[in-house]
Amino acid sequence: MFKRLAITAALAFSLASAAQAESVVRYGISLADIPLTSGQPDRGAGAYKFTGYTLYDPLVAWEMDIADRPGKLVPGLATAWKVDANDQKKWLFTLREGVKFHDGSAFDAAAVVWNLDKVLDEKAPHYDRRQAAQVKPRLPSIASYRVVDAKTVEITTKAVDSFFPYQMLWFLVSSPAQYEKLGKDWDKFALTPSGTGPFKLDKFVPRERAELVRNPDYWNKNRLAKVDRLILLPIPEVLARTNALITGQVDLIETPAPDTVPRLKQAGMRIVENVTPHVWNYHLSVAPGSPWTDLRLRKAMNLAIDRNGIVELLNGLAKPAVGQVDPASPWFGKPNFQIKYDPDAARKLLAEAGYSKEKPLKATFVIAQGGTGQMQSLPMNEFIQQNLRDVGIELDFKVVELEVLYTRWRKGAKDEMNADVTSNNIAYVTSDPLYAIIRFFHSNQVAPVGVNWGTYASPVVDGYLDEAMKTFDVAKQDELLAKAHAQIVDDAVLVWVVHDTNPHVLSPKIKKFVLAQHWFQDLTTIGVD
Repeated sequence: MFKRLAITAALAFSLASAAQAESVVRYGISLADIPLTSGQPDRGAGAYKFTGYTLYDPLVAWEMDIADRPGKLVPGLATAWKVDANDQKKWLFTLREGVKFHDGSAFDAAAVVWNLDKVLDEKAPHYDRRQAAQVKPRLPSIASYRVVDAKTVEITTKAVDSFFPYQMLWFLVSSPAQYEKLGKDWDKFALTPSGTGPFKLDKFVPRERAELVRNPDYWNKNRLAKVDRLILLPIPEVLARTNALITGQVDLIETPAPDTVPRLKQAGMRIVENVTPHVWNYHLSVAPGSPWTDLRLRKAMNLAIDRNGIVELLNGLAKPAVGQVDPASPWFGKPNFQIKYDPDAARKLLAEAGYSKEKPLKATFVIAQGGTGQMQSLPMNEFIQQNLRDVGIELDFKVVELEVLYTRWRKGAKDEMNADVTSNNIAYVTSDPLYAIIRFFHSNQVAPVGVNWGTYASPVVDGYLDEAMKTFDVAKQDELLAKAHAQIVDDAVLVWVVHDTNPHVLSPKIKKFVLAQHWFQDLTTIGVD
């Protein structure tokens, strides 16, 4: 009897020790829900770090394990890609060998084509409208694709597009075998997903939590997760999220409440920021009937905003924006219109257009209540609302949940869904030529084809961008993009406010975390003692 009790006690001690040995990190995220887990995450670009690049991989990846310089394209599930010398619309992707999905099935060219069908071919039996809505606008160049052999896929673009590999950063590959096993049901797949990524989904409660566990068999040994379990906890309200960190309910958070920064530092927390190609803006409609078809009013909006005041509101966790990209970017160019805080100049332009404080211009913008990438949506919008009131613009807001805002954005300014607004307020990733400029400002990207939300069309800008997409000379690409950007700023297409610095706050428990100069982040870099 004594021996049996001793064995039982030893077993209990062993199990307890094993449980204690598991390294766990609890991450308070700014979203109201866990992003879609079936392959293509919803809730914007920031969601890729949560259920995108954790559970899945792209063919072409982004370098995310460095912080002191911008990353670059690196091999993912494809070890190489090249354009066909005889037909520059054809791209050949050489696939990585020996990769397995979480369910044990093999990754190959057939799986890639199956996944492309999943989001691009509405007639495919496994087409998923929800995933397609997330990624189809991110793949505007694809015309066709086919299996060449088990380790080679050919993708043909609609026109010569030297920037096409950047689009493939957003295309993630899920397991066809797991989909079949679960009865060809994407809802069931979302509960038990299977990708090739560095984490597996262990537990999932919508709007409450997702628990990811380390994949010890991950193919990229340089990207093995440093913690055993990563728990994602949606806490959309900024003060609640910040307090959860201070009280020890979570171990790190994104986007803290700015006025709590001194308190966080006093509590021993570490605030991490970095240069981030991401701009918080208003995308104005220039569709017929919108007041913003008048260039004077677009310029007045840009001149009426106190960007330094916004940075102060955010306790320094932002940088004033004077265009789509930072002036340090090779794509900034030499615009003639200088974006700055000049309320007198704004009033003059408004007066020329027939408006004043006594006879204000009235408009309604659609904004998000919060969420990743939106920084401090409500406080920032309220601050700007007062700025605009001071010069003669009365702004009302239609406040919606983030995914509703994205739906309105994809529909475009001309859609009846947006008949009640003349601008959206989605913050934009500006990391590469496609994402910084082409998809927002080329006339062939007018929604719903792409995300040129406001229907902007400039033959000058189109010409520069068309030429840039046809050249594979990087210096020439930069020159053409800079000319296009200068024209876009001169046309005041957007109202640019601030660039994000993507602030994260780490408790003393977190010893390692690389904050890359991108909106993509690699959560495998999170490490504890």
